[in-house]
Amino acid sequence: MKNSFRQILGSICAPRGFRCAAVFCDIKKIGTGKGSEKGRKHDLALIVSDVPAAVAGMFTSNQVCAAPVRISAQRAAKNFARAIVVNSGNANACTGKQGLEDARYMTRWAAKAVAAVCDRRKSEVPALIERRYRIQANDVLVCSTGRIGVPMPMKNVERGIRECVPLLARSARSARQVTKAIMTTDTRRKEIAIELKIDNRGVRIGGICKGAGMIQPGMTRSGGRHATMLAFITSDAAIDSRLLKCALEIAVSQSFNRITVDGDMSTNDSVIMLANGLAGNRWLAPRRSGIRVSPHRDFRIFQAALNHVCLELAKMIVRDGEGTTRFITLHVHGARNAREAESAARSIANSSLVRTSWCGGDPNWGRILCALGHSSAHVDEKIIDVGYANRASRKIIFAFQRGRPTNAALNALAQIASAPEFDLHVDLHCGHGKFVLYASDLTEDYVTFNKGDMNDPSSLGG
Repeated sequence: MKNSFRQILGSICAPRGFRCAAVFCDIKKIGTGKGSEKGRKHDLALIVSDVPAAVAGMFTSNQVCAAPVRISAQRAAKNFARAIVVNSGNANACTGKQGLEDARYMTRWAAKAVAAVCDRRKSEVPALIERRYRIQANDVLVCSTGRIGVPMPMKNVERGIRECVPLLARSARSARQVTKAIMTTDTRRKEIAIELKIDNRGVRIGGICKGAGMIQPGMTRSGGRHATMLAFITSDAAIDSRLLKCALEIAVSQSFNRITVDGDMSTNDSVIMLANGLAGNRWLAPRRSGIRVSPHRDFRIFQAALNHVCLELAKMIVRDGEGTTRFITLHVHGARNAREAESAARSIANSSLVRTSWCGGDPNWGRILCALGHSSAHVDEKIIDVGYANRASRKIIFAFQRGRPTNAALNALAQIASAPEFDLHVDLHCGHGKFVLYASDLTEDYVTFNKGDMNDPSSLGG
């Protein structure tokens, strides 16, 4: 579907009825390593909808998942929510029963503080949205990012929430502050907002995210069976929560679940979306008896817009990966099925030898074939193609084709592979399965950044 939306300013505050704020409350009381070293920068934030919002969430499938993931996954399974409280500098992961209780306390304090000052503009609430206004703890989701295994400094957190609530505002400045507050090893803000038309009404979607290391999300709706990937998406679309959950799952499967920086899945990965209906469009609902409005065309427009928001945010994470100098779009074609195509792509993108060759601008197809060979995909090197393409060109220059090296000039291949961004195409010629993965190189800076220093205890552990 052709894009029928335009980019606007404001990120998570662009949609109607969303306010946010961020403060510094010194959550990093215990050394959190140079990755989270931010000085006196904001480290706690709130995102609040003025009215109940349909909620959807996707969470890490890491078996070791943080306390906030467990709490938020349960609450994202409900129909409605009102707010998100998030902190950086402490992941609240591997913190046992106390970590779970601390995460619950964060939602209780946030609900209590917001309830005391929340505007109750009943006239703006669409008829199809449940009419309840007083925010409860169960209406609040919680996320954390930072060091693993360190207890949360709850006195600081409580103070931060109390100070944050009076600052809640719907402004681009507030949104920027929240975007900065969730950063740990990130070097730049990651934000986007777009406007689309549904039922001839302007509908907005805004999003922010963070992430630079410990990045290979594999998120599900239910979640869990230091650095982390977090994303928060807001919309004023009027949409059934069941449909929103399906839409977010589709969007995440095509974006955040298709990136890798270092092949490590975090304990805290979360994507949470709230849609409060204040755009006033016809309610988007699943097809079932009793529902008059068919979501088909309007929902496809909404889905395409949400896909775009999630993919742009996901790509920002890879481009800002720790030590990253190259952004690679890896296309695997011709696998026996999609599952094998994904396995082949991840085997290539997470190979240290392949990634270091990307760092050097070396079009080393031998390392790619080696990585393919130990994937779970069916591979026959006699029929494999490996080619490179500039981002601005559709022309693929093959380095290896049908089981043998081509006569392509090494300089031409190296010129492509040494660019900041390029495409890598691998065709297994075994079927119709395909997969696209967004990846980065492995540099000396990544190793230096993450190795720790015995002379600096604050850089060790967690």
